Amino acid sequence: MKTVKDILKTKSSEIWSLSPKAMVFDALKMMGEKEIGSIMVIDDKGKVAGIITERDYARKIILVGKSSKETYVEEVMTPFDQMFTVKPETTVSDCMVLMTAKKIRHIPVFDREKFVGIVTIGDVVKSIISEQEMLIEHLSNYIAGKYV
Repeated sequence: MKTVKDILKTKSSEIWSLSPKAMVFDALKMMGEKEIGSIMVIDDKGKVAGIITERDYARKIILVGKSSKETYVEEVMTPFDQMFTVKPETTVSDCMVLMTAKKIRHIPVFDREKFVGIVTIGDVVKSIISEQEMLIEHLSNYIAGKYV
């Protein structure tokens, strides 16, 4: 069974982050430039303070009539104590269950206290499809008698 660690091996190890005091506009600009849907929020001591996602922007800025150029990230981010996280050893299947149950698209990965990456719903779906395709191929080969 594949794990979150396996997914992280296939992704860039680059981690995008910004300060809680950054403006939401800067977060959106970074997301657009990097073609990502979330950014970790890390304080000046290097500790994860939370995560900001496109969904946070849509629900906490646009829908309430705020301005992204006048709102700090810390005002709309999901704070650390409310984030759902996984470990590198978490199975992809368990990750999918969590993401589906909690209706989230980005899950930070922590190895003990250390932030090591983000897994997206796209990463999880891609991994599951890949695993199923491999299983189908093996079963087809078995049925066709290629394993004699």
